[in-house]
Amino acid sequence: MSASAVGLRASRPAYALFVLPFVACYALLLLWPLAKGVWISLHDHDLLSNDSFWVGLANYQELWGDEVFHQVVWNTIRFVLISTPIFVVLSLMLALALNRQGKLATLLRATFFCASVFSVTLITLVWKLALMPERGLIAQFFNALGLPELPLLTSDNLALLTVALVTVWWIIGLPMIMFLSALQQIPSDIYEAAALDNTPRWRVLTHITLPSLKRAIILVALIEVIRQFQVFPQIMLMTNGGPNNTTRSVVQFIYEQAFMQLSLGYATAASQVLLAIMLVGVSTQLWLERDKGGQR
Repeated sequence: MSASAVGLRASRPAYALFVLPFVACYALLLLWPLAKGVWISLHDHDLLSNDSFWVGLANYQELWGDEVFHQVVWNTIRFVLISTPIFVVLSLMLALALNRQGKLATLLRATFFCASVFSVTLITLVWKLALMPERGLIAQFFNALGLPELPLLTSDNLALLTVALVTVWWIIGLPMIMFLSALQQIPSDIYEAAALDNTPRWRVLTHITLPSLKRAIILVALIEVIRQFQVFPQIMLMTNGGPNNTTRSVVQFIYEQAFMQLSLGYATAASQVLLAIMLVGVSTQLWLERDKGGQR
C-alpha cells in the first residue's frame, strides 16, 4: 500500500469530525421532525388531554374519504399551477428589462424587491382595502370606466386567482433578483461577439440568454412550487378559505384540524400527504427537465 493511501485512510476520522456537525444538525432539524411526524400521524393525539392512542393507518383512511380534504388538495394544486408559471415568466421578464445600468433601473429593482420585505399582514390589509366592494380602489376604477364591478374575493371562480395575483405582486422580487444574478454571470464576450455579427435581439434572447438561464429557470420554478404548496397566511387573511371552500389550502386545513379541532394526529397525517404531493411534484419537474436535456 502506498504512503499516500495510508495517509488518506489515517485522515478519515479527521474528515468525519468536520462532517459531524452538519450530519447532527441535519438529523436533529430534518430527520427527527420527519420521523416524529410520521409517528404522530399513526396516533389519535388530543392536544388538550395530551392522550395518544395507536390507530395505525386510520387517519390516512379517513383522509382518503374526506371530501373537504380532497377539495383543499385540489385548491392547493390549482394555486400552484396558477402562480408558479406567472412567477417564472414575469420575474424573468422583469430581470431582462432591468438588467442594465442607470438610476431608474436601480430604483425599479429596489421597488420590486421591497414589496417582498413587508409582512403578509400589511400586504393583505392593503389589498383587502383595494378590493373592497363599491368603495375599494379596484371597484372605483371599474366604475370610472363604466364597467360592472367584479366580485374578486367573493366569487367562486375569481377568489383563488385574485389571491394568486396578490401573492405574485407581493414576492415577485426574490425570483427577479435570482434571475438578475444569473444574467450578470453570463460572459459579456458572448454578447459582444453576437453584436459584431449583427445578430437580431430575438436570436440573442432565444439562442444565448435563455439557454444560459436554464439552471436558474429550473431553480426558480422548483423554489416557487415548494413555496406555493405551503400557501396559507394570505388566504387565511384575505378569504379565510371562502367562498364555499374554494380558496382553502392544505396548510389551512392542517391548522384548523390541529388547533381548532385539536386532532393533532389527523392534522399530521394531512401534513405527510402534503409532503408526499410536494415530493411528487418536484420529482416530476426534475424528471421532465432532465428528459428534455437528454433529448437535446
